[in-house]
Amino acid sequence: MRTEQHRPLESALDTVRNLGILAHVDAGKTTVTERILYTTGTTHKRGEVHDGTTITDFDSQERDRGITIFAAAVSCSWAGHRVNLIDTPGHVDFADEVERALRVLDGAIAVFDAVAGVEPQSESVWRQADRHAVPRIAFVNKLDRAGADLDTAVASIRERLHTVPLVVQLPIGREDGFRGVVDLLRMRALVWADGGDTYEETDVPVELREEAGRRRRLLEEAVAELHPAALEEFCAGSGLAERTLAGALRDLTRTGEGVVVLCGSAYRNRGVEPLLEAVVAYLPSPADVPPVRGTWGGTEQERAADPAEPFAALAFKVNATATGRLTYLRVYSGTVGKGETVLDAGTGRGERVGRILRVQADRHVDVDSAVAGDIVAVIGPRTVRPGATLCAPGAPLVLEPPTVADPVVSVAVEARRSTDTQRLMAALVRLADEDPSLAVRTDPETGQTLLSGMGELHLEVATEKVRRDHGLDVRVGRPRVAHRETLVRGVTGLVYRHVKQDGGAGQFAHIVIDVEPLEPTGGEGGEGEAEFAFRSVVVGGRVPQEYVRAVEAGCRDALVEGPLGGHPVTGVRVTLTDGATHSKDSSEMAFRTAGRFALREALRASAMVLLEPVAEVTVTVPDDAVGGVLGDLAARRGRVSGSTARAGAAVITATVPLAELFGYATRLRGRTRGRGTFTTRATGYAPVPAAVSGTA
Repeated sequence: MRTEQHRPLESALDTVRNLGILAHVDAGKTTVTERILYTTGTTHKRGEVHDGTTITDFDSQERDRGITIFAAAVSCSWAGHRVNLIDTPGHVDFADEVERALRVLDGAIAVFDAVAGVEPQSESVWRQADRHAVPRIAFVNKLDRAGADLDTAVASIRERLHTVPLVVQLPIGREDGFRGVVDLLRMRALVWADGGDTYEETDVPVELREEAGRRRRLLEEAVAELHPAALEEFCAGSGLAERTLAGALRDLTRTGEGVVVLCGSAYRNRGVEPLLEAVVAYLPSPADVPPVRGTWGGTEQERAADPAEPFAALAFKVNATATGRLTYLRVYSGTVGKGETVLDAGTGRGERVGRILRVQADRHVDVDSAVAGDIVAVIGPRTVRPGATLCAPGAPLVLEPPTVADPVVSVAVEARRSTDTQRLMAALVRLADEDPSLAVRTDPETGQTLLSGMGELHLEVATEKVRRDHGLDVRVGRPRVAHRETLVRGVTGLVYRHVKQDGGAGQFAHIVIDVEPLEPTGGEGGEGEAEFAFRSVVVGGRVPQEYVRAVEAGCRDALVEGPLGGHPVTGVRVTLTDGATHSKDSSEMAFRTAGRFALREALRASAMVLLEPVAEVTVTVPDDAVGGVLGDLAARRGRVSGSTARAGAAVITATVPLAELFGYATRLRGRTRGRGTFTTRATGYAPVPAAVSGTA
């Protein structure tokens, strides 16, 4: 493996760009990334998604499915600048991968389909970037497709994303005849020959000069409205110089007040060089972003992006590979060399950095050190998890970790061979360690091992990874819900005598009990309900106190299995009203046994009902999808408790049986074209309708 020495340009912060590629599925993110690598000379052959030859989609599942699943980091050089690039997933199930990437990036390229414009997941990742205040430029891709239209795509950016698009290019040719662009800043035409890898710069075609002039004027007016210095020059001279316009575009991009829009066809390798030039010109370097903030000892600290500062880095991704456990770091300050020991600030554990790698997806180049502004992978740390801060032991600091969304879908996972059970659990724990949006737990009531994630595709990919990477034959099924049984109407004065004589000391216990429903202590949907209450009203010492406690223990034993289906019983009040003892044969064991069988008999004589777990579901959907979502909730036996309007969306609150929520994430995304989201909160239990309880 090659070893790369740091060159001076890699230490100069203003020559580094850390950016991500964001988009909806099939907008062309991975193809854009591949063409960037090809154009910069990092690769010598164009990788194609449909051929499974891409650098960033290197995982076997990504190539089989033709989509990006895992955020992949690559590095390349362009015009004396190092570009660290992360190709992020576009499917909603892997939004957490995007979240972790955005946490460590300084800028992004948002890719849009020239036919579809802003698609649902484009909107979602744009909002994620807004939350992290990540500057963006836009690339309208696939202009060679039938129906492609730059103006329509730009209009959707303006209307759906509520930003000001600043279009700096005019396409030359339409659809299959697309062959180049007019650079509106320099008023020059960039034309690519069929099959050519570079463009030829020429004068603007005669037939486009008037339109190019009109669009340049619109660009100047839009910039002047947002940028005070540009406005001053515009008013003084009725136009903007190229240098002024470029500087204003850079300022507006970095403040987020506007977004520069370029266009092209990544598949045909048209528009990639101008895109790279825009990355260098408009997106910030690590030196342009504010110092990172962290805490230690209850006080807030800042670390500037300076190699001379104490070392501080954020681990944003962990991946187990054949070469070792890779921990991906964004270095915010200081310098770290291979062989050094750093501190995991969250755990207080020292971790040795054995190797430092410049990452090219699944290929790596060894480097001697990493400095502020770098995105690298390290081998050596054994217990570092995504979101951990690694820092200099003498200058500890905790950086804010990426937020982790709560899992919304669960499946039951079990090994087909009982001998593989422990291996399966170890594999699942390892998965959850690498991907914080996965959760593994064992249901204490059903005994099932549950794997929870962000969607059905997310879980399908995770379980397939267990099969392929660990060679385990696993069975995936629908989780069972934990039912309960409760009283509707009890019995009074039930007499039970426990007499046993089989040689030696006998057993004798005589009790009389009343059994009645125990009302919940408060809360909606069973929240706050009491499971069991016991009291004794026996007078005259007919049942000694130690035997009363034994009766209560016996009753609790009986609550483990109810008469309807062997489910735990809840919501029961038992009153011991009378009893009798024997001077020799009575004992705590005898009264415990009597309590257990007495309550079982009482429950069989009572009117019982089956309960199912329910959850409060909060659904956020676009206004145009409210009707379909309400109908779907009703079909799932949901009870809507409220609805509020919020900026073009509706927030619906409903109580829904947990059993009806399996598969809901996929259904909701289908009904809302991926724009609907929901959260759940367990609220207790509710009676199962008679039509349903027969099949429970």
